[in-house]
Amino acid sequence: MRKIQFYLLVTFLAYFPLSGFVRETFAQNKLNLTQMGLIGKVDERYQSFNVEMCEVIGGDFWIPYELIDSVRKHSNKKGIDALKWKIEPINLSQQKLRNLAAALGPTYVRVSGTWANAVYFQDNVEAKLASPPAGFKNILTRKQWKGVIDFCKAVDGKLVTSFPISDGMFDKEGNWTPTQVKSILEYTRAVGGEIAAAELFNEPSHASHGDAPKGYNGARFAKDFAAFSAFAAEAAPKMKIIGPGSTGEGILPSGLDLSVDELLSATPKPTFEVFTYHYYGTVSRRCMGGQKPENALSAEWLSRTEKGLEFYQNARDKYVPNAPIWLTETAEAACGGNPWAATYLDSFRYLEQLGRLAKKGVQVVMHNTLARSEYALLDHDTHNPRPNYWAALLWGKLMGTDVYESANTEAGVDIFVHDLKGKKKGKAVLILNTNAKASSVEIPAGAKQYTLTADELMTKKVKLNGVELRLNGDEIPAITGRNVKKGNVELPAHSIMFLTFE
Repeated sequence: MRKIQFYLLVTFLAYFPLSGFVRETFAQNKLNLTQMGLIGKVDERYQSFNVEMCEVIGGDFWIPYELIDSVRKHSNKKGIDALKWKIEPINLSQQKLRNLAAALGPTYVRVSGTWANAVYFQDNVEAKLASPPAGFKNILTRKQWKGVIDFCKAVDGKLVTSFPISDGMFDKEGNWTPTQVKSILEYTRAVGGEIAAAELFNEPSHASHGDAPKGYNGARFAKDFAAFSAFAAEAAPKMKIIGPGSTGEGILPSGLDLSVDELLSATPKPTFEVFTYHYYGTVSRRCMGGQKPENALSAEWLSRTEKGLEFYQNARDKYVPNAPIWLTETAEAACGGNPWAATYLDSFRYLEQLGRLAKKGVQVVMHNTLARSEYALLDHDTHNPRPNYWAALLWGKLMGTDVYESANTEAGVDIFVHDLKGKKKGKAVLILNTNAKASSVEIPAGAKQYTLTADELMTKKVKLNGVELRLNGDEIPAITGRNVKKGNVELPAHSIMFLTFE
């Protein structure tokens, strides 16, 4: 009997070699690059980032998790203010910071945020004022603004910003005045800079939280926007007027003052060259958010960015048809991000968001922030790269502007296809395996492979093709791919793989 069983097994293996049988059984993912149609195109600065105005001038920003208890114990602050602490201005001239930012380029660099809504631009070379004029809360000096402009030049970044909306921007009759905007524009030009695009102010959907005058409403926004856009058309005709920069609707309506309908249905009707919105899938644990790390790779969480887009895409179609759409602020979670935003776990969300939104027509995605709080690409103290930085570096190095439809895959494996950056006849393929088990993908030709893995999900150490990624002093290490042949390529569990076909 045993001899018969052995004979049957040998015969089976002769006709169905085991390795081939396993490959055919488990290789559910197949690339056929010739059948993937072109579905869109993104801006060459599609992947971009924010440097908060609060970072530029110094101010209250999110307390690191490890310091929350000790800082709050000695603070008299209440509510959300008790979750913030004083930070010093960022040194935008630091060579290490510039090297790392430049490696992501070209980008847009957005300098905005809540602190921009009440900032006074001190347009002189005198000592910084002890306190801002009435109607403003903080001060931006010439030196600080020139630091922003010089940084943008050094990293191949085009500057995007917003302007104040606090009481100091209005005359006695309540009319918006251009004095502050005029000063910023003129000084920017005087030092050889340029503002590529600007919003009237940051997040009008949360006007009361953002220092707008008491009782601010849609009619007021329409009136102020008309005055702003008329001034800008004369004073800065090359500057794109973008907006509204609303946030939360469709996902996080908490704290909303003005809906996008209230903002855009009043007369005179606000119109924008680019429609902008902000997106956070949740609020962080710091602000009593409920997202748990065990759900960070779920299909629901990774696709939530599309739900956020859908709401504002419908608003764009209704109020500013055919305008390009930019996501000008986004990260893992609002309120500085969860602790795991700084780990390998969030790299899947980071890249899924870029891949998914490119397929849905978004032209630019600006991550918040470059180097502050848990959701930053770089550690805020050392400026050492976090896992998301390495993910961003590979995207920026490999993924071009042409977006292609990608094939269906097994659950937990997502594929995104662009042209290969700098080579129109090539393709760059991003494959994310969010599953806890290995898989494989069948490729039609030889390729260069760049695979990110980690020994555990909640770590800050990431490997590229099995070798831990580290800086060489203040410099980016050489990023090289590994040759792989046509046929099945293994997708390790919890891995991120880029493949380039020339």
